[in-house]
Amino acid sequence: MTGKPAKLRKLLAADGMVVAPFVFDALTAMIAERVGFDALYMTGHGTSASLGMPDVGLVTMTEMVNNIRYIAAATSVPLIADADTAYGNPMNVQRTVREYERAGAAALHMEDQVFPKKCGFLEGKQLISLEENVQKIHAALDARLDPDFVIIARTDALAVSGWEDTIRRALAYRDAGADLIFVDGIRTREDLRAYAENLAQKGIPCLYNGWVVPTPEAGQLGFKITITGSSQRLAYLALCESLEKLKQTGVSDYKLRPSGIDFPSLTDLLGLPAVYDTEQRYAVKAPTEAPQRTEHTRPS
Repeated sequence: MTGKPAKLRKLLAADGMVVAPFVFDALTAMIAERVGFDALYMTGHGTSASLGMPDVGLVTMTEMVNNIRYIAAATSVPLIADADTAYGNPMNVQRTVREYERAGAAALHMEDQVFPKKCGFLEGKQLISLEENVQKIHAALDARLDPDFVIIARTDALAVSGWEDTIRRALAYRDAGADLIFVDGIRTREDLRAYAENLAQKGIPCLYNGWVVPTPEAGQLGFKITITGSSQRLAYLALCESLEKLKQTGVSDYKLRPSGIDFPSLTDLLGLPAVYDTEQRYAVKAPTEAPQRTEHTRPS
């Protein structure tokens, strides 16, 4: 088992739960890997925000694939990626799976919303039929190039039609062959407990998205993956604070912090030492002696 999908499969087969923090670009992904996480989650909301748009289905599959490609190239751990609705009908689903896989993702999740979708915690979501989404899952499974690539079926039914329909859809998606089930929109401990009791604790591998409980508690409830974090919101707040100080005082936040900012640590993370080594290895050395001048005579 050498590829990233196989690595993720190995993590899922082990005891315990995989914690995959939200990342939205290569830099945040590199930081998460350096901290020690075994897997990463490319958030669709974060990717949309990084492109200056809300998470309401405006970002294209191509733009998401480009972000996967940068993140996967910069890291060595498995990447789980948001695939929204997989961008259309079963034919679109199949292209999405193959493009995500070729770009370097180890897994994707696709949801049962009507396109254009909305972020799972926004109002106004609408669902496609259970039967239509089952066919999309079949198409996704048939499209895999690597059988280890993980297909996660997400349902947004909780906020739209309640728990009965949510459980009905989740079981149907699992029966269709989805590797994991993802019920989105969990906002309370009561909802999280219902999610665990009706699915995760009944032998259905489940993914939990949220912050209602600490990750160890989510693991004890039986979830196999938790995607969570606040990297984007923290980056937003930190940038707002720093730029407001610059505007008000004329001094950058770097000068306002007594210890400064750890610039060498950042450049080390980005691989600058390796760049210097490569420059030295392939540098053209200046000749030790000047070349002798050759005299030329004009032909008579």
